[in-house]
Amino acid sequence: MTGTPEQPPPRVRVTAPRSDSRRRPQLLVQEIDEQTELGAVYVRSLLWAQLRLAVGILVAMGLMIGSLPLLFTVAPELLNRTVLGMPLTWGLLGFLVYPLLLLLGWVYVRRAERNERSFSDLVDR
Repeated sequence: MTGTPEQPPPRVRVTAPRSDSRRRPQLLVQEIDEQTELGAVYVRSLLWAQLRLAVGILVAMGLMIGSLPLLFTVAPELLNRTVLGMPLTWGLLGFLVYPLLLLLGWVYVRRAERNERSFSDLVDR
């Protein structure tokens, strides 16, 4: 005995299923179908990935739309400008915001499908 207390082993936090798991596909599908604790970990990891994606898209959308009132507060002379006989504010809303919303929607769908494909590949391995 050296007189010093024994150090406990370091803690390991598991936040997602291992991607290099050697389980057979039938067992993982069965784990998920039977709603076991392991199956719940796999499903929870998919749900967290989808939630992170949704929050990221919402933040991007909020910054994009929220920056317009800030822009008009900082530069109030833009409120009275017209472009092609239309107020600049309407032009920005119609020709800038909506295409960007469509782009964010497209990005969301592609990444959500990618998350689901990764989950499916993980289960099928």
